[in-house]
Amino acid sequence: MNVLGIDIGGSGIKGAPVDLATGELAADRLRIPTPHPAKPDAVAEVVGQIVAHFGYTGPVGVTFPGIVIDNVVKSAANVHHSWIGVDAGTLFGGAVVLNDADAAGVAELTFGEGRGRTGTVLMLTFGTGIGSALFVDGLLVPNTELGHLELHGKDAEHRASDRVREEEDLSWEKWAGRVEEYLRHVAMLFSPSLIIIGGGVSKKAEKFLPHIRLDVPIVPAGLQNQAGIVGAAMAAAKKLPPPR
Repeated sequence: MNVLGIDIGGSGIKGAPVDLATGELAADRLRIPTPHPAKPDAVAEVVGQIVAHFGYTGPVGVTFPGIVIDNVVKSAANVHHSWIGVDAGTLFGGAVVLNDADAAGVAELTFGEGRGRTGTVLMLTFGTGIGSALFVDGLLVPNTELGHLELHGKDAEHRASDRVREEEDLSWEKWAGRVEEYLRHVAMLFSPSLIIIGGGVSKKAEKFLPHIRLDVPIVPAGLQNQAGIVGAAMAAAKKLPPPR
């Protein structure tokens, strides 16, 4: 069964149908740059373009980079503030909407490095910001948004996100030092048995993970930057009637 998942990011909006039996994309993903400013109507137009591109008519799952409760957006750190209070499910034509890192984490625990893991597992996505998904024995604690923990008087994502690495032209080793500091802080708070690193940087794990020293095992996401799309599709699939 293929279900369409769409992942809204600070720099790009990506979508593809997903084979939910395998967790693999059933077609090449389509990526469209995120509109700036990333206001609701402009983003909804891009989501509509992706749905139309695939000629898809079934349930759609969409991730959002912020707190989402019952499809309603409650925070908007890396998109326009006008999102706060918007019923994104209705805006996107009845889609299921959830936090982007939560979607990626659910996919990773089902099909990736977190599969079969018990205890406390933390997935962190490094991109425009830092997203987080926290699991206890496979159960999600939604909307943790740990990228907004304070480090050195500012949000951690304003110091250790991949966007900051690019803007400040940091070497991978220098950036790894910032990431390690952040990971130590998170590990102190939650004592995870595993940390999974997702987002676009997961494809380049060999450039920075060897520079990070932590007592907790750290692995790159098995689904890499496709995890959000897969998790969005999984959320949408819950709306489907059970097979006869």
